[in-house]
Amino acid sequence: MKLFKLFATVLSVVVLCLLAVPRATADDWNKKTIVTFSGPVEVPGVGAQTLPAGTYVFKLLDSQSDRNIVQIFNKDETHVFTTILAIPNYRLRPTDKTVITFRERPAGQPEALRAWFYPGSQWGQEFVYDKTRAVELAKETNEPVLATPVELATAPVEALKTAPVEAVNPQGEPIEVAQVVEPPPMAEKTLPKTASSLPLIGLLGLLSLGVGFGLRFASKRAA
Repeated sequence: MKLFKLFATVLSVVVLCLLAVPRATADDWNKKTIVTFSGPVEVPGVGAQTLPAGTYVFKLLDSQSDRNIVQIFNKDETHVFTTILAIPNYRLRPTDKTVITFRERPAGQPEALRAWFYPGSQWGQEFVYDKTRAVELAKETNEPVLATPVELATAPVEALKTAPVEAVNPQGEPIEVAQVVEPPPMAEKTLPKTASSLPLIGLLGLLSLGVGFGLRFASKRAA
């Protein structure tokens, strides 16, 4: 009987430890990030859409293997300013802080939003501009820009998921997307993470019942 009580105590501790394992929060899933801009910032949309200085919320709406959908809200998350198409971009060294990069513009003009990296993540979002604006930005910044022929300001989310994406160079010519975004190292492979530890807890529960009944039966026979 003492053996059975000892086993039950140990099993209870194991189950409690499993329940205490931290799970991903909603912020980790949609990468919600609060950003404050000290000056106006151009974001993808019709023409040169500009957000005034202020606080905004970035969220990942939908994530796929080759493209992502990002939304920018006001501070209270009651209004969506823009829904942006993005291509995953890779960085070798993740940081513990949010990183947002911009495209340098001529003096007096707002910086143009380029990429967003969530804290601790090696994958970020390289934003795609309407093709007409992408060609203009490429010439202004003298570097390639991701582009799509779809009008981002009016296209539904489903259309963004299948919208063609290319890159344009400063001469306005199409080039490979790989010349803009950094692909992951070929040797790196990550296994998919399990969504929950509940199956393991259930299995331990069944095992504990089986062992418990076995010990109880053995103790009765010994008596």
